[in-house]
Amino acid sequence: MKIKFAILLFVLLGTVTSFAQKSKKVMPIATKEIFVSDLLAKMTLEEKIGQLNLPTSGDITTGQANSSNIAKKIEEGKVGGLFNIKSVQKIKEVQKIAVEKSRLKIPLLFGMDVIHGYETTFPIPLGLSCSWNMDLIKRSAQIAAQEASADGINWTFSPMVDISREPRWGRISEGSGEDPYLGSQVAKAMVHGYQGDDLNKNNTILSCVKHFALYGAPEAGREYNTVDMSRIRIYNDYFPPYKAAVDAGVSSVMASFNEIDGIPATGNKWLLTDVLRKQWNFKGFVVTDYTGINEMTEHGMGDLQTVSALALNAGVEMDMVGEGFLTTLKKSIDEGKVTLAQIDNAVRLILNAKYDLGLFQDPYKYCDFNRAKTEIFTQSNRAEARKIASESLVLLKNKNQLLPLKKSGTIALIGPLADAKENMAGTWSVATKQENSVSLLAGIKSVVGASAKIVYAKGSNLDYDAALEERATMFGKTLHRDNRSKEEMLSEALAIANQADIIVAALGEAAEMSGESSSRTNLEIPQAQKDLLQALLKTGKPVVLVLFNGRPLVLNQENDTVPAILDVWFAGSEAGLAIADVLFGNENPSGKLTATFPRSVGQIPIYYNHKNTGRPLGNKDGIFEKFKSNYLDERNEPLFPFGYGLSYTTFDYSNLKISSTKISPSETLKVTVDVANTGNFDGKEVVQLYIRDLVGSVTRPVRELKGFQKINIKKGEKQTMTFQITAEDLKFYNSDLQFIAEPGEFEIFVGSNSNAELKTLFELVK
Repeated sequence: MKIKFAILLFVLLGTVTSFAQKSKKVMPIATKEIFVSDLLAKMTLEEKIGQLNLPTSGDITTGQANSSNIAKKIEEGKVGGLFNIKSVQKIKEVQKIAVEKSRLKIPLLFGMDVIHGYETTFPIPLGLSCSWNMDLIKRSAQIAAQEASADGINWTFSPMVDISREPRWGRISEGSGEDPYLGSQVAKAMVHGYQGDDLNKNNTILSCVKHFALYGAPEAGREYNTVDMSRIRIYNDYFPPYKAAVDAGVSSVMASFNEIDGIPATGNKWLLTDVLRKQWNFKGFVVTDYTGINEMTEHGMGDLQTVSALALNAGVEMDMVGEGFLTTLKKSIDEGKVTLAQIDNAVRLILNAKYDLGLFQDPYKYCDFNRAKTEIFTQSNRAEARKIASESLVLLKNKNQLLPLKKSGTIALIGPLADAKENMAGTWSVATKQENSVSLLAGIKSVVGASAKIVYAKGSNLDYDAALEERATMFGKTLHRDNRSKEEMLSEALAIANQADIIVAALGEAAEMSGESSSRTNLEIPQAQKDLLQALLKTGKPVVLVLFNGRPLVLNQENDTVPAILDVWFAGSEAGLAIADVLFGNENPSGKLTATFPRSVGQIPIYYNHKNTGRPLGNKDGIFEKFKSNYLDERNEPLFPFGYGLSYTTFDYSNLKISSTKISPSETLKVTVDVANTGNFDGKEVVQLYIRDLVGSVTRPVRELKGFQKINIKKGEKQTMTFQITAEDLKFYNSDLQFIAEPGEFEIFVGSNSNAELKTLFELVK
């Protein structure tokens, strides 16, 4: 009996083809290590290299998978995964080629840029971060994973966690702003949302943190440009969110396009091996960005064979699109430029991911037609998206409590973004069906109903320059440019405005004015819209500016002249409804900025957690002082600081207390503060705690965020908030890149934004 069992076990361990049975879900009885090692031993060199290849197929037409150009490569075992193919039917057809026609029947990964939702789309990541609500951010990723997995996708290239203090850079829209602490909390929430607690479940997917590293700090704010910074800044300011994602168990990491210390990240061994593997103990696999290997030739790193070997030696496991691995690694092995052991290790990591997803157990686990019909763009998902979007909006100004609006009278909605459903989801909304998004006009009509009269005019085009508008409305994000003269459009808008009791001006950027390869040198609202806005203000009617944007903008004129400004970012497929909810008081705005808004492009980079100089300006009143660190022609302070955002109600902070004036490295300091709602509305407030290390072995920031809590307080009520600080919160990387907490005095600041004035002092003792 024991002999028969041993024979049976041997057969099962050696049977790799069993998982190809489409009618059964066969559980490999071996552990992951044994199973993957057994499979690896059966692979030819060509098949191993094939697993490292991630081409794009385009969106294959249903029924054409077998005749597509990619099909032959899949059949020959030359593909490890595909991306940008959508729908269960198409993905199942392609997976069938892999698991029924290739020699070893190894299933494919299917990836997609599921950045801020799938068909149900949430606010762009910068906007989402302004909710400061980690539960909602995690929930957005869960819903995205639910929908994507129901449509056949098992891998997302998200979250993007690049810290950026550079609003000229278009991809600031895809991150969580300027702060490493907040960015780390968002990174963890997103990874946990996508991957859940078990990747073997059919509603969880692989997450990919990107872009490793420093992609958010390009010189001049120009996409793909050089990044050059000190190691101490890298470790203290830019690395934390990536590490937080790794610590949260992210399955894959994407290398960035930029160079670091003169070596592109895709070929940077210090980055991908010394830091990621050895210092952080990352166990997943590294994928390049789109043609990242090939682009190293333009950096001057060598021909395709040379840069492909450079990438593998640095620590890259999967080559996206470029096929440098596929076409050159065999030759590099023959020439001793890479080793078989390196290729085996890379293949093992990719097979591990497929095993973790349960694809060897059931390669069609994400190909459930019923799920595709019942779990995508559902009413419940849309309702959650609407709620999440409403918490992401930031009230920048509300003079004389103009907002919330009354659901009565005549309301004029004017502007090129007013009836622009194709733009509501924002950039990188590749799975969104734009025709299903809710425009602001539709949202207001739905929320107001018959209680008020809504009149509409476009008023102007996005910009006077038709060519710029074309560049800013790519990928189906059209604004339907109006061919009438600017005078005709303005005349119509003013006629509409004069009928109204109040004007809502929907202005700003188009969706594709931010995102990849959308850098800008002028961060103001386009002139055509500025002219429209000033004309509307001259009517004497109260004006609310609903600002659409994917980055911090320069809003000096608007802030000086417009009584109310609501920053709505690009709020997703339910944008119009969520914005209307806030405009009319169904929801009280509670978003807070996660990126500083400058007064001038000349201030950039501008961020709250900067260092002091030896000659700091002695006032915050904009008064120029010679031989101090300031400008001849502008104030030092931003227009709107990090953490800033108003509410329809008001909050009062008082009674800041600490449990002790001294703590040792093993002790915890308790910080309490009273927060009272002193206004006329129930509301949510983000209570923010900052510290300042007063003396250090290296210069320290003037403030650092170390804690926050988003709370709901009813009008007239008061809550006591509690924070805890330990020595771990006081640590930083010193000049030797040691992560330490140094004894000394620290200031604590608590308040509603990074300018919080309520403060106290404590000391960390040895």
